[in-house]
Amino acid sequence: MSEGPKKEGLRERKKRQTRQYLSDVATGLFLERGFDAVTVAEIAEACEVSVNTVYNYFPAKEDLFFDRSKGVVDRLSRWVRGRGAGESAAAAVLRELRDEVEAVSPRVGLFEGYERFMRVIHGSAALKARLWYIQQETAEHLERTLCEEVGAEEGDLLPVLVAGQLNWAHGTLMAHIGREMTAGRKATEVSREALALLDELEDLLSERVLNYAVRAPE
Repeated sequence: MSEGPKKEGLRERKKRQTRQYLSDVATGLFLERGFDAVTVAEIAEACEVSVNTVYNYFPAKEDLFFDRSKGVVDRLSRWVRGRGAGESAAAAVLRELRDEVEAVSPRVGLFEGYERFMRVIHGSAALKARLWYIQQETAEHLERTLCEEVGAEEGDLLPVLVAGQLNWAHGTLMAHIGREMTAGRKATEVSREALALLDELEDLLSERVLNYAVRAPE
């Protein structure tokens, strides 16, 4: 019998809460003054902790802003691993993106106030560099997942190409949403346009990409 998920202990819960508190306070300061204008020492002072405590939870200042980046990096891989019988990797990713967009989900930037986050990123070379790195990590993570899912042999370039195409589609959608939300558009309006963009992106993908890694019926 499965034991189920392990119950979070008091120590783990306190650590999680402290991490969230540090990130929330730091994000508030970044939104108010800009990323580069805020120091780690100021964040520590605002949280009434030491600078070392901040660094114990967040090795770099950028981590305080992109504190949920791990969920972004493995998002496409999770969708691919969770695809249904008869569904390809691309179909799973496109389906999940459509679901998020149709739901006007904050997970794809469709919420009031998202433009403030985007302006902070655009105002900092360090954050733009970190965002690019996250995008590369996402593609590499997906590539490894595809290799595992199809049992690809060493040197097979197809998983690399498919991962690149799906990451491109995801990045193009997110960039579009970011631009439109930054321009002050309503989330519901951007959602409708993003759905049309997804259709166009799917049309641009080749049949080889669209039919890659189809899960066999059980």
